[in-house]
Amino acid sequence: MDKRTKEFPKQEEKWYLIDATNKVLGRLATKIAYILMGKHKTTYSPSYIGGDYVVVLNASKVKLTGKKITQKKYYRHSGNLGNLKEFSAKYMIEKNPEELLRLVVSKMLPKNKLRERMLKRLKIYSNDQHNHTAQRLQTLEV
Repeated sequence: MDKRTKEFPKQEEKWYLIDATNKVLGRLATKIAYILMGKHKTTYSPSYIGGDYVVVLNASKVKLTGKKITQKKYYRHSGNLGNLKEFSAKYMIEKNPEELLRLVVSKMLPKNKLRERMLKRLKIYSNDQHNHTAQRLQTLEV
C-alpha cells in the first residue's frame, strides 16, 4: 500500500462457490457484485478491496425472464466507423456464457479504478469443472 493511504485491517479472504443452474441472471449478478465489493462484511469501505473470491459454475445454464433471451442486445465497438457489433442474449449464452455473466457483474460494480481488481476475483466456468479445490470453497445459495 502507498504511504498516503490508511491502514486497513487485514481479514481472511473467503472463497464462495455458486451454482448458476436455473438462476435468474440479474439476481445472480447482484449477489456476486455484493460479495466482490465486500458489502457483506462489517469492515466495508468503498475505497478498499475488501471483498471475497467467487467461483461460478454452470454459467451456460443461467436463465433470463420474459422475452429478454431474444430482445436483450449487447454491443461491442472497435472505435472504427461502421464497426458496431450487436449480439442478442441468446447468442451470448450459446457462444460465450462466461463473458455474458462477467459483463453483467461488471456493470453492477462501482465505476472506478477498483473495478478491474474486483473482477479478477471472479472465476466463471460454463460447466461444473473447476480447478479451485485447494481454496476450501464455501457453497453459497442464491
